[in-house]
Amino acid sequence: MSGKLFGTDGVRGRANTYPMTAEVALRLGAAAGRYFRTDGLNRHRVVIGKDTRLSGYMLENALTAGLTSTGMNVLLLGPVPTPAVGFLTRSMRADLGIMISASHNPHYDNGIKFFGPDGFKLSDDAQDEIEHLLRGEIEPTQPQNIGRAKRIDDARGRYVEYAKTTFSGNGGLAGLKVVVDCANGAAYRAAPEVLWELGAEVIPVGVDPDGFNINQDCGSTCPQTAAEAVVQHGADMGICLDGDADRVMIIDENGHVADGDQLMALMATRWAKNGLLKGSTLVATVMSNLGLERYLQGQGVNLHRTNVGDRYVVEAMRKGGFNLGGEQSGHIVMTDYATTGDGLIAGLQFLAAMVETGNAASALTNSFETVPQKLSNVRYEAGKEPLTAVAVKAAIAEGEARLAASGRLLIRKSGTEPLIRVMGECEDEALLKDVIGSITSAIESDLSTP
Repeated sequence: MSGKLFGTDGVRGRANTYPMTAEVALRLGAAAGRYFRTDGLNRHRVVIGKDTRLSGYMLENALTAGLTSTGMNVLLLGPVPTPAVGFLTRSMRADLGIMISASHNPHYDNGIKFFGPDGFKLSDDAQDEIEHLLRGEIEPTQPQNIGRAKRIDDARGRYVEYAKTTFSGNGGLAGLKVVVDCANGAAYRAAPEVLWELGAEVIPVGVDPDGFNINQDCGSTCPQTAAEAVVQHGADMGICLDGDADRVMIIDENGHVADGDQLMALMATRWAKNGLLKGSTLVATVMSNLGLERYLQGQGVNLHRTNVGDRYVVEAMRKGGFNLGGEQSGHIVMTDYATTGDGLIAGLQFLAAMVETGNAASALTNSFETVPQKLSNVRYEAGKEPLTAVAVKAAIAEGEARLAASGRLLIRKSGTEPLIRVMGECEDEALLKDVIGSITSAIESDLSTP
């Protein structure tokens, strides 16, 4: 095995191709089992959830084999949202939680995310130690201590009941018509159940998974499908989840899409007004819009920025004692309710604001004017390092100088896909387009050079 396995959100790659093979998953399970099994007694347990990808069966079985070989007892949750795994790890007193999902990626990708006994994603140090164990000889347990595996039939129900308790609106959702797009993913049953049981008239979208259609023309990466459904059915709003339901986009009654920045702006100011926002601070990443930062300053709320990745948002929240954070992409982390981003519970918070204020969704999704932002992605092959090229560095330096007075520039490698992300913000859209185009062209030119 070569190269570092763990990225910004666990291990991820193309299914049945290194590192997303049954062999690696088996060894990863054994390494994680050895790391978390602190004594020789057969009483340690791990919960495993997954989304709806076909490859989830293969990886689930391989992980189970590896874990039980080191004496871990495995509880199989079936298809549940990522935040449900975080919740159930803690609720069921498990030593470890695992989610098999590649989130918003296409069906042919998959990933493995780890949660500690506190329900939070593992630290970099813990992941590094598991990877170190994986690369060595993993000692199996004695025959009499081999672990057991069983399916937990009420896993989804446990999460559904918990999610309902986080809704604070008086009278429930009676009288509201809600579109919920589950991306043919992990929440395809849980999300409609929660909304219906709270009293809403539910229009479900993306609830027919077949192993291949997760995130396909639906979900938070393609909110147009849900937006069309909102308008077609005359719905009051839409909740648009991704494949593992840890992120959300909100759609107003007119079919307009609001991203995570707008949702965080609404929640931060409401929580601050009610004395619920700890430290008067919202934690967001470097990708969040400048408009959000300016708006929060005017409301007396601090914005603490982190690197991209909800893990880093959560780490900053825990370190600073903050309880609200997230990403523009729709990860909304509310540590009063969940240990990771929870798209459904974030959607319920928005619905509670609608119920409590009596306002339409459109009145709550435009807290601030966004600064024009442009993002271009350039795909690259393994072994290529275009950001180190002299011409690319020069193009970036020139772009930073041109935007210095009126905007900002952010160039980084994606932590989940082989992409170079080139993002800029500037009031002058023509200037912004030219700068992003120049840098993207320089990267593409370097990649095309033998």
